[in-house]
This record gives sequence, C-alpha cells and structure tokens, in this order.
Amino acid sequence: MKKLLLLPLMLISLLAGAQNTKELDRVVKGITNEVSFRHASLAVSVFNITKNTTVYQHDGQRSLSPASLNKLFTTAVGFDKLGSDFRFKTSLAYDGNIDEKGVLHGNVYIIGGGDPMLGSYRYRQTTPDSMFAAWMKAIASQGIKSIEGRICYDPSIFDDQPLHDSWQWGDIGNYYGCGACGLNFHENMYFIYFNPAGSLNSPATIASTSPANIDVKTINEVITGSAGSGDQVIVYGTPSGNERLCRGSVPLGRNKFPIKASLPNPAHTCASQFASYLRNNGISISSSVSEVFSKRKKDLLPVIDFNSEKYYTIAQYTNLTSNNMYAESIFKYLGYHIYGNGSYENGGRVIQDFFKNHHLESSGVKVVDGSGLSRLNRVTTDFVCRFLTEVSKMPIYNDFSMSLGKVGESGTVRNMLPNLPSNIDLRVKSGSMADVRGYAGYLTTSKGELICFSIVANGFDGSGAQARQKLEQIIYEIAKM
Repeated sequence: MKKLLLLPLMLISLLAGAQNTKELDRVVKGITNEVSFRHASLAVSVFNITKNTTVYQHDGQRSLSPASLNKLFTTAVGFDKLGSDFRFKTSLAYDGNIDEKGVLHGNVYIIGGGDPMLGSYRYRQTTPDSMFAAWMKAIASQGIKSIEGRICYDPSIFDDQPLHDSWQWGDIGNYYGCGACGLNFHENMYFIYFNPAGSLNSPATIASTSPANIDVKTINEVITGSAGSGDQVIVYGTPSGNERLCRGSVPLGRNKFPIKASLPNPAHTCASQFASYLRNNGISISSSVSEVFSKRKKDLLPVIDFNSEKYYTIAQYTNLTSNNMYAESIFKYLGYHIYGNGSYENGGRVIQDFFKNHHLESSGVKVVDGSGLSRLNRVTTDFVCRFLTEVSKMPIYNDFSMSLGKVGESGTVRNMLPNLPSNIDLRVKSGSMADVRGYAGYLTTSKGELICFSIVANGFDGSGAQARQKLEQIIYEIAKM
C-alpha cells in the first residue's frame, strides 16, 4: 500500500513546485512588461541546493552591475582565508632610548594592520578615548614620561590608493565612499552636525563636528529642507585634501542634525589625535606627527598589539549594514594576506583565485572592489547562485549565512516582507545604487529544503523604492516554494 501511495504524493509535490514556478514566472514577466522596466535589465536565478537542481532562470546569464552583492564574495572568501576567529592587529612600538628621567629620545610608531574597527565610535572598546587610554597606559608601562621625537604612523600594509579609480566623484566625499587605508581611524569618516534655519531654503549652519579638532575645512552650502525630508546632503572632497564641500539640505526643525563625511587622511588623523591625547594627559611630545613610508627601522621595540574584534563580528556588521569601508578593508587585507600587499588588484586576484579553485566558471563576472561601489563590477545571477551553492557545502557556511540579514528581522532587509511565515528562514544580502537593485541569499523552506537565489535589476526608471517593491514581489514568490 505504501508503494501505491508514493507515486501520487510525488506527483502532488512536483505539481505544486511547477505551480510555484509558473506563478514566479508570471510575476517576473509582469515586471519586465511594466513601463518603468521597459528599458531595464532584470535577471533572476533560483537553485534548489538540497535537490541539486535549477528551479528557475530568467536571463540568468546577463552580466549586470551588482552593487553591494559584491560583499557576498568579499566576506565569504574572508571566512575561508582568514577564519571566523581572525583578528586584525594594530601595533605600537618605539625606537631610541629612555633616560633616567623617563624621556624617550626617539619616536613612537603606530603600525597599521588594516583594522576597519580601529577608533570606531560604535563600540565602547574601540572609541578613540578607550583605545588611546590603552595605548598611553602601555607607553607609560615602558617608563616613558615624555617623548623627544615624533608620533609616527605606518599604513604600508595597504597601498596608497584608498579609493578605486572607477568610483564616482559624487560618492567619495561621503562616508560610504571613504575607502580603506592601512591605518584606518574612526571608520574613516567624521560627523558634521547642522542646525537648520527657521524657514525653508534658508542656509543651515554647522553646530559642531566629531571627532573635534581634526584637520579639515568644511565648506557649507547646505540649506533647510522640509520637515521630515531627512539627510539630503552630498559631500565632495578628495582623500588627501583637507577640504569638504557640503551641498544639499537638512530637515526643518531638527537641530544638531548629523551627516557623515569621509575623513581626510585617516592615518595622519589617528596619529595626530593620539599625540593630542598624550599631551592632554601629561606626556609631552617635542615634534610633529610624521608618516613613515618605507623607511621604518627594523629594530623597533614593541609596546602593545591592539587587536580587533573577531572576523565573524566584522563580517556580520559588514553584511548586515552593508558597510563599504569594512568590505574594502577585508578585500585589501586578503590581497596582503595572500600576495603580500593590500591593493585592489591583489584583493581581486584572491577572489578570482577562489572562483578558479572551486571550479566556478566566471565568464560575465568582474570583481574590482570589495564593496560593489564601482560600476565596473559585473555578475550574472546564475553565477551568484553557483557561488552560494558552493559556499553552502563548505565549513564556513553557517557563519557566513548568519552574517546575512534575516528578512523581516535584521540588517538592510529587516523591513521586508513583514507577513512572511515564521517557519521560513530567509537570509538575504541587498545591493543598491542609482538605477541598481539586487538581492541574493538563502531560503530554508518549510520542508527543510535549502534554496539559494539571486535577483538583479539595472537601468530601471522611477525611484529605487519603487524598484524595491517590485523585486520584493519576486522574493515573496520564491519564499512560497
């Protein structure tokens, strides 16, 4: 009797799956026929990992700009090459000699290790004051009471190009376009607090900046926008230049409204802020801050190694908040870790090596940065699914998948699909920039099957919010499988 029942049950299952695919195709084709997508490219791929079968493809071989879906490659390869317990290390050291009065006749060196969390305002243990207090205590433990020399900094673990050549001018003055350095500091950004005027279109004023006393000149052309309009400010500036031009608007009625700008020369700022901290706490320094370049002595005496949080925490924050600077720090560190120097070229080589070593045919795929900020990046949704499938078979899968946002609960997808049944686990990375929207991740169905999917849209008309609503319809149909 059991054998007689088996065939009908299988047929019911197959028919249900076919019906779901039919409805998914109807939704996808409906979106492509809408006016706002008439000239756009939309690709969708769905793969059942449990059954090792392709579920659905719509233009899956189309090469498209992925935006922040690039972070999937960066963080997964980071898990593979570095491990969940890896910690970035920043070292303090000194040269010269300490006399009987506690005077160091030499220099103190801050040696960068590419740590994206160094001096971050987000965590108590990484704030500048907490970090500098630990460093000063370590210096004092060496018997140093004053310094006849300099605070030097060495960012040479990475190259001297914090930004990729292809990043857009309108991005690089803002916090999300700050890039990564061998010695990062305060997430390579600073806050500007604006007070709006009492009437629309009147000039807003700068109330303060944080960190305070940084070497940056902020040129203010910001006006007052309507109440509730949010942050509409664009910041312009170069990585090494100390001027930042702010244009746009801040909302009416919101005093000390914060916006975030890229920090000029983070490594120099770190050393300069530390020197000020030492002076303010009784340790004098005779000379100014200096970069080391390649002339750093080999016989330095160690003071302290300051370690970051574990890579798992950093990767999780990178994906959940889609932080570009964290992603670029991982990307460049991978280049240093494997090829001896942290550069965009070497970071890209490590990612391509991973594809090759795992037999992932990657025609139509181009990875030039870690965050996806460059429009030179290209993926196919078919490739993203093949990549996610390969990762699902590796020991890193659990930690990697947990770094993705859970739809309806966490990350950049916490407000998506609020009516999704609680027994469906949907882990997703989103990607967005002007005229680009993308989603990719894993779905554990109510039957316990593991599915991966990728959706990318380029060149649509209308707002990003409107495009997002349409792509959410596709995700909802996938979640019903």
